Amino acid sequence: MPTVFPARSAPAEAVVFDLDGTLLDSLGDIADAMNAVLSGLGLPTHPRDRYRIFVGDGLEALVRRALPRDARGEAVVAQALVRMRDEYGRRATATTRPYPEVPELLDGLAGCGVPFAVLTNKPHEAAVDMVDRLLGRWRFAAVLGPGPETPRKPDPAGALRVAGSMGVPPEACLYVGDTAVDMATARAAGMIPAGALWGFRTEDELVAAGARHLLASPLAALPLVQGA
Repeated sequence: MPTVFPARSAPAEAVVFDLDGTLLDSLGDIADAMNAVLSGLGLPTHPRDRYRIFVGDGLEALVRRALPRDARGEAVVAQALVRMRDEYGRRATATTRPYPEVPELLDGLAGCGVPFAVLTNKPHEAAVDMVDRLLGRWRFAAVLGPGPETPRKPDPAGALRVAGSMGVPPEACLYVGDTAVDMATARAAGMIPAGALWGFRTEDELVAAGARHLLASPLAALPLVQGA
């Protein structure tokens, strides 16, 4: 039974979502793309589940983690990163789909007028494209990935920028994500950290990272939101 933390005294007024492992089940396409890169370089590949601990800190971190320790020189990393961008770009939506209950959750938020946004460590252009292709029937207040003015999570700058775009103070934002990086981002931004137990990481990791709520499924977020 998931641990349940005391609820905030007032319901959240907006929701910030991580993307991979929270809204989208993308592990298979990420793993297949990186394994294709590794095979092309003559390097060993990994079981799909191994990628659960490789993702979460951006594309370069994923590439470095997937490469063997003795093959992490800067030239190899740079080559693998270029290949990964190409491989993933070609297959990003081959099997990736919204998790069960995500459409119902987004319908519920939209129906009660609660704004919601995406903050991810996936490259910004790729994130915008993925949301447009797979979640395009919902209107997100913002979709934001790393860029010149947006450092990667857990830096809170992106979270604060997203809150501003929704016109909601950070402390009134529920931040839903599946990794310790997400929980650290929420805490640094003063948001309400909620761990997605259906995602890539474990309950223990989310608890240790300071999750205030643990959500067994996407629809479990609705009771935490004002008007839902």
